[in-house]
Amino acid sequence: MSSRAEQKLKTRRALMDAALAQLSADRGFGSLSLREVAREAGIAPTSFYRHFAELDELGLALVDEGGVALRQLMRHARKRIARDGSAISTSVETFMEYLGNNANLFRLMLRERTGVSKPFRTAIRAEIDHFVTELADDLRRFADEQNRPLSDARLVAEAMVTLVFNQGAEALDATPKEREELKVKIKTELRMILVGSQALAAHGKSPKT
Repeated sequence: MSSRAEQKLKTRRALMDAALAQLSADRGFGSLSLREVAREAGIAPTSFYRHFAELDELGLALVDEGGVALRQLMRHARKRIARDGSAISTSVETFMEYLGNNANLFRLMLRERTGVSKPFRTAIRAEIDHFVTELADDLRRFADEQNRPLSDARLVAEAMVTLVFNQGAEALDATPKEREELKVKIKTELRMILVGSQALAAHGKSPKT
């Protein structure tokens, strides 16, 4: 890679980091301005357009990064699951690690999935769908390995992801003690979803009836 291309990547990264750094529990992406993001990154506002067409394009790049990071982390979690044997416990612990290291990325995804921007909503919905698809595949595989079929792995995955995302919002600003209590609660709720689906399958019932 040429030094010029390398510098362009560094500046693009600096802009993304600058936007993330300004997000907080009290400030969403919609309140950011191009000028302040450029200033935080140490470049002139006019130079911003060499890297992104507009601020929303930068935000969509962050959404993509957040989704990819979460999926990669959960793929690593599968190796831990194979070693430790507890799928739900390991997955929740891994997700909490993700929150601890990517709080503002998760805030962005959490807020914008129901925000006013359709491109943001569409992008986040796609990221969540990717995650649900991978989780459903895992659930089917685990069910086959344990000979404990599920009534509908896709619906189970959707319920689990919705639950974890919603509880993740609560975890963002929780104290260490509250976060530990929340982990226990999430693990219990996920097990309830899983056992419920196994029970429906055992009785030959559809989750839609």
